[in-house]
Amino acid sequence: MTPWETGAPGVMALPSGRLVRGRGMSRPLPDGPLPEFGVYLLGRRPPEMAWDSTWVCWPDFRLPKDPAAARAALEEAWRRAEHQRVELACGGGRGRTGTALACLAVLDGVPPEEAVAYVRTHYHPRAVETPAQGRFVRSFG
Repeated sequence: MTPWETGAPGVMALPSGRLVRGRGMSRPLPDGPLPEFGVYLLGRRPPEMAWDSTWVCWPDFRLPKDPAAARAALEEAWRRAEHQRVELACGGGRGRTGTALACLAVLDGVPPEEAVAYVRTHYHPRAVETPAQGRFVRSFG
């Protein structure tokens, strides 16, 4: 099973069928094909990747420094996920990554007030770690 097949660890299927991998940068890159696009949600610029990527300045346990830039990066990730292997990643793979995945779920048609529960069911039960992150998702719609 490749990292972008339904049921693979860290891969979340959106209602449209798009698959997006969430992961923590603190863990090794999973085996299998590399991403074709990545969005990295970190407080400081990540190292260069061997694939197309973008960085969103997003400190741990906080919100993106530039919400408009975060929205643009997530909209691009959602569009690319229709035909490409896309990953979202932060340090641990739960808070910021879960928040970003919930925003993708909103873009994919999940009602904003249901998006956190969707991600906790389909990605990780402790995704979206702070009340502010939950509010960010609800306001994303």
